[in-house]
Amino acid sequence: MSSVKGKTTKKVSLPKRGTPDFQLLILTLLLVGFGLVMVFSTSSSLTLASQKFGNDSLYFVKKQVVFVILGTIVMFTVMNIHYSKFKKWYVPIFILTLILLLVVAFTERINGAKSWLSIGKLGIQPTELAKLSIILYLSALISKKGERLRDLRTGYIPVMVIVGIVAGLIMMQPDLGSCLILVATSGLVIYAGGASMKHILGSIALLVLGVGLVMGAKTAIDSLSPPTSENIAANDYRKDRISAFLDPAQDASDSGYNILQSLIALGEGGTTGSGFGQSVQKLHYLPYPYTDFIFAIIGEELGFVGTSIFLLLYLYFIWRGILIALRCTDPFGTLVGIGVMGLIAIQAFVNIGGVTKTIPLTGVTLPFISYGGSSLLVSMLCMGIMLSISRETNRPAKEEVTKSVTTVRGVRAR
Repeated sequence: MSSVKGKTTKKVSLPKRGTPDFQLLILTLLLVGFGLVMVFSTSSSLTLASQKFGNDSLYFVKKQVVFVILGTIVMFTVMNIHYSKFKKWYVPIFILTLILLLVVAFTERINGAKSWLSIGKLGIQPTELAKLSIILYLSALISKKGERLRDLRTGYIPVMVIVGIVAGLIMMQPDLGSCLILVATSGLVIYAGGASMKHILGSIALLVLGVGLVMGAKTAIDSLSPPTSENIAANDYRKDRISAFLDPAQDASDSGYNILQSLIALGEGGTTGSGFGQSVQKLHYLPYPYTDFIFAIIGEELGFVGTSIFLLLYLYFIWRGILIALRCTDPFGTLVGIGVMGLIAIQAFVNIGGVTKTIPLTGVTLPFISYGGSSLLVSMLCMGIMLSISRETNRPAKEEVTKSVTTVRGVRAR
């Protein structure tokens, strides 16, 4: 403290990090809470009437509550870790993801795919972690490369190789929906990182060409070799997905059944909905109403008005996150933020688009809303990182400020 001409100067140190974005935190908790309520609404009638679930109306809700608690702990813990730490941790996280994706390839098929790892009574999906892992890896790699990313040989191709490896492992399960989401999110991060548009367009063309060649080669091999029941089922499944999207009424009792029941649910909702818990389509008409088709039940029970409010809340949540990412002065933080919010937006679009017949049905969860422990845990981990980034963007511009306090010492001396 010093005194100059009757004024006392006092130095006050401010915290090195700012406060988390309050709006993003509240929006996240609101979405998680709404998801928990909708899981109860969509599953309680089914589990109450089924001995498989112990005739317990809260069967799925209890399990989801456990993941909500764990996810909340993870979110608040990560929120207090500086996001730049993930720039050092991205390699071990990425290696762990690759190991899990390789291990899951040797597990038993569940619903036609090898996507789950069982740990006791819990099942985890490595694919969910892979989505975040690729965001961290690409963000760290691109922020280090800088302008070199625009160089095809030394910058762009190594980045795309990483994306191709992860996407290939996911397609081995197979999980087309998650693979498309991962590739689209990766493309968004790469574009935001400053990659050349002609390189990106070239990659898309090569991807389409590669898929065409692989499918053509597989068709040729299948035609030369004796047909197996597994190959026939896989080919029929792909054809059914396409025909169900183009004209679900053509096979209303089989391939087009799910999408038709989803559209019926949305139509029955009308303007104001049938009321919370009053859905009819969730009663053994619509399969898995608490996961893939939860948006259809939201439309049926809350109607156009309730669904519109929900979508507006979701859009504001995504916009808020993107705004935080763009305000970050660190390229790594910006890319991670754009990747995380892009991931949530793309996955929500794929889920809602499939349920409403906007795009072909792929079967992915609606982030924060659908039942699913792996999806919820990773989503809340993502929001912990976003809140950590927001603490940096809200950091005071100066580490120290000077406060001047006028004293009356000089006045009294007169």
